[in-house]
Amino acid sequence: MYQFISESSIYQYFGEDDPDMIREMIQIILDTNIHDLQELPLFYQENDFLTIKKRCHKAKPSMSYIGAVKTRKLLEEIEENLESSQALNEKLQAQLVSIKQELGDFLETVSK
Repeated sequence: MYQFISESSIYQYFGEDDPDMIREMIQIILDTNIHDLQELPLFYQENDFLTIKKRCHKAKPSMSYIGAVKTRKLLEEIEENLESSQALNEKLQAQLVSIKQELGDFLETVSK
């Protein structure tokens, strides 16, 4: 069904009995973590590896919450190989586009 996120992980972390909270938590992840990660190319241009490391580290739990295990592993790889992680970031940026779409699709299925 989904390539990156996991519906069962989302329900496991946020519960199935409160659709409003699920929607709110997913929106927070989209507005903060996903948004922050999508800004990484700017920090690569400035060689600001400290900010890259902080943003990747901060986003890892959220990737677990939404079941994006592949993306969490990618964030860990970027953290471990900061100065040579440009290609990994390009892969990450492509995954983020898909994750945003999948989360949007998922939110449409959450009962109102």
